[in-house]
Amino acid sequence: MDLAYIPSPSSGVIYLGPIPLRGYAFCIIIGVFVAVWLGGRRWVARGGQVGTVADIAVWAVPFGLVGGRLYHVITDYELYFTDGRDWVDAFKIWEGGLGIWGAIAMGALGAWIGCRRRGIPLPAYADAVAPGIAFAQAIGRWGNWFNQELYGKPTDVPWALKIDADPGIGRVAGTYHPTFLYESLWCVGVALLVIWADRKFRLGHGRAFALYVATYTVGRFWWEALRVDTAHHVLGMRLNQWTAIAVFLAAVLCFVISAKKAPGREEVVEPAAVAEAEEGEDRGEPARAESGEAEAEAKGEAEAKAGTKAKSEAKADGEAETKAEAKAEAGPAEPAEQSK
Repeated sequence: MDLAYIPSPSSGVIYLGPIPLRGYAFCIIIGVFVAVWLGGRRWVARGGQVGTVADIAVWAVPFGLVGGRLYHVITDYELYFTDGRDWVDAFKIWEGGLGIWGAIAMGALGAWIGCRRRGIPLPAYADAVAPGIAFAQAIGRWGNWFNQELYGKPTDVPWALKIDADPGIGRVAGTYHPTFLYESLWCVGVALLVIWADRKFRLGHGRAFALYVATYTVGRFWWEALRVDTAHHVLGMRLNQWTAIAVFLAAVLCFVISAKKAPGREEVVEPAAVAEAEEGEDRGEPARAESGEAEAEAKGEAEAKAGTKAKSEAKADGEAETKAEAKAEAGPAEPAEQSK
């Protein structure tokens, strides 16, 4: 008997009247908003314009969703294109099934298009949004909890995930490793690590993004080995474990090459923001000049008043000295007259 476990929701859909609100889609949407919000703050802090991250996300997010779904459908094609399966289900993204590898790859393509249209470097944009993407993954993984999917091997640990039986898809009731929770917590740690490292070492030219990718893949290799869902195997390991190794090596290589070729951080991440700031300074110069002239005039008046006051005091002091001298000269004559 299991004394403690994490319960699974009885349904992955909440109905607001006639409108179905699917937990999986809700988690994805919240994750996207968090990524855009945090990425926007970091972009502005680096010298970019407000709204740039959101504008580019209009390209990156749809591309990322399409890429994530394509990767899932291609690598798990038997779920949609074999006997007894309905290929239309490949379009039902709300039922789950997004591959992070495809999402990042196609999302990067969409971001590149958006960056090119705005005239900004993709590596700088990637550095700004990297922690937000990790937080988005942490939130999005809870969608697997709503769908009771992508869990790990059977276990009786106190944090085990209770799964309900579903004969229609071959799901067996029991308690399993909550790999969705492991990934969620790992992604939070990755995001915090990237934020800390970026502040301490001023990572630039794509190195913050490379750090995010490298640290994520380390965790992915581990919890991927715990999962029991159907997957293709190569040389005894799941396909996603091999993908994690390849992506990890690529991320480390990019980090090292970037550090050698372009140390430090970009001085300018968005030329339009610099131009806007310079225009603002140009508009502010006449006002500052007028202010300076007024200050100088006021200072001159104060000095003139001080000079007049000093002259008046000097004149008064001179008159006092003259009177004192006259009194001193008159003083000795009076006793002479008395002696007479």
